[in-house]
Amino acid sequence: MTATRRLAAILAADVAGYSRLVEADEEGTLGRLKVLRAEIIDPKIAGHRGRIVKTTGDGLL
Repeated sequence: MTATRRLAAILAADVAGYSRLVEADEEGTLGRLKVLRAEIIDPKIAGHRGRIVKTTGDGLL
C-alpha cells in the first residue's frame, strides 16, 4: 500500500473583542458575523476544498 501525501493548512480563528461587541450590540454583532462567514469565510474554505471542524461562539477550527 502506497501512502498518499497532501499539503494541508490548519486555521484556528477567534474574534478579538467578541464579548465587548456582543455586550454592546448582540443582534448586530451576530448578524455581522453571519454575513462575514457567508460572504468571505465559507467561499474561501470551499474554494480550497476545506472544511470547518468545530465552531464556538466566536471561533472556528
